[in-house]
Amino acid sequence: MTAYTPRFSHLVELFQRAVETYADRPAFGVLRGKEWQFTSYTELGELVARARSGLAQLGVGRGDRVAIVADNRLEWVILAHATYQRRAIFVPMYEAQHDAELKFILSDSAAKVCFVANASIGARVAALREDLLYLQRVVNIEGADEVSYSALLAQSADRLVSARTPLPTDVATIIYTSGTTGEPKGVRLTHQNLASNAAALSDMRDYGPDPRSLAFLPWAHVFGGCVELNLALALGATVAIGRNVDQFFEELPRIRPTMLYAVPSVWKRIYHDMQRDLAREPEMSRHMFDQGLRLRAKQQRGEHLSLSERVSLNLAEKLVIGKLKARLGGRLRLAFSGAAPLSVEVAEFLHAVGITVHEGYGLTESSGSTTTNPTGAVRFGSVGQALLGTSITIEPRGTSSDPREGEIVIYGLGVMPEYHNRPADTAAVLGTDGGLRTGDLGYLDSDGYLYITGRVKELYKLSNGRYVAPAALEEKLKLSPFISSCMVYGAGQPYNVALVVADVPALQSYFGAALQDMRELLSDRRVRRLFEEEILKHSKDFRAYELVRNFWIETEPFTRENGMLTTTFKLRRDRVRERYEGKLLTLYG
Repeated sequence: MTAYTPRFSHLVELFQRAVETYADRPAFGVLRGKEWQFTSYTELGELVARARSGLAQLGVGRGDRVAIVADNRLEWVILAHATYQRRAIFVPMYEAQHDAELKFILSDSAAKVCFVANASIGARVAALREDLLYLQRVVNIEGADEVSYSALLAQSADRLVSARTPLPTDVATIIYTSGTTGEPKGVRLTHQNLASNAAALSDMRDYGPDPRSLAFLPWAHVFGGCVELNLALALGATVAIGRNVDQFFEELPRIRPTMLYAVPSVWKRIYHDMQRDLAREPEMSRHMFDQGLRLRAKQQRGEHLSLSERVSLNLAEKLVIGKLKARLGGRLRLAFSGAAPLSVEVAEFLHAVGITVHEGYGLTESSGSTTTNPTGAVRFGSVGQALLGTSITIEPRGTSSDPREGEIVIYGLGVMPEYHNRPADTAAVLGTDGGLRTGDLGYLDSDGYLYITGRVKELYKLSNGRYVAPAALEEKLKLSPFISSCMVYGAGQPYNVALVVADVPALQSYFGAALQDMRELLSDRRVRRLFEEEILKHSKDFRAYELVRNFWIETEPFTRENGMLTTTFKLRRDRVRERYEGKLLTLYG
């Protein structure tokens, strides 16, 4: 690991430098009605000072826990940094989290104050108060009474208190992992963890003179709330706060971001939308597009283009490729993907169009970012090289035919000190040498690029003794426009089968069927044949024993609401198995 001294030692320093350096630059924007309204860095600093003083009036001091139950909003940023400046600890939660999870997190963290998005969330928290011994105050962000957020800021306007300077080792936040099994675990992340990651990411590439993004990833998750948000402050970026995915796609052409953070499901949607738009173009335009991609690929390889080839590429850019890129605003320079594997096919297509997605990797336990693909040296299929101040080793597991493969172990400034109230769990993942056992399988190539191949806990053995890591195949199958989700199944069985969740609108469009005819449609042999062809097409790079030999089709999507996905859109395998295992077992026979 190369020695690295971050530019910021704690988040208070990170924030104060942003306010001083980028004073008049727009910081965060909120869509009010049909207009975006932006708060400058100077105004943001003033709002944080008032919120910090309001927290002081509520008795919040060093080590106290300040919780929030809210989706992304300007007040989220303000309260997070006001909490850091009191040397207190911020505990974020989603509005969509179930009451049982809210109760567990508020109790386990011993939250002293809880900010809620609105009266509805406030009523849910109030119903839990009897069992929350440490909770003293619930503050409604949208309220207008004497215990509301606006009242708190108004009361503190003339009684400002100074920011406190935390130690780098002070805990800044406790982020509760949604977990694919069991209760959520609180990950304690220090100021050094988060500030060093933001500094490393900002030091590792050129983001341009006017970085601008549209944020929609949930800030209660480490990828959005720590990686994306802290980097934006380090860069002095302008961030438009999107509330949901649909709004995200609608607002991209208006915001015209230069940088964009998203998860693979979003990049997949962009990929499919572009493919659909292209299919609607005249044959001449499609031919021009194909020729343009071929010439762009030649150019990207550093090969010389003749005058006629340059003319052809410029025409394709202007008439076809440019129209597709306009979906993302037309100015995108840097695109980032994390939280799950990104299919190589999606990455290569977007790269050919002129949008290079830099895939990265990290856990909540490693402050959300451990590796990233360097600018100008992206390797599709890999999650890049270790950040400055970070190193990675591979611990052999003996379950793979590839001798390079094993469990990924992380060392460095971003590794958490511990789980909250869980010493046994901490000891299970943190070695005496400070290495974080990630539970992820992967390997490093000769240049230090990391490749993820699966999860240790998801790895299972077929009855023939072969080990299967299902995630990679699942991601490939989801490239089909007709498959919205899937789960590969086969532990202890002679071969793999799969639960396939159909993309109903795509099927209806393809077969011209009405909604009420869906059951009849699924029983149609043509549908079965279509899925067989799609599964075969997207499985061609896998070994014979890894292939899916039978499948069950469902139409109810996997969602957070029905418990099939975590709040960060990861598959809850135990929940899916519990619900569908009986149907999957009928596929053997």
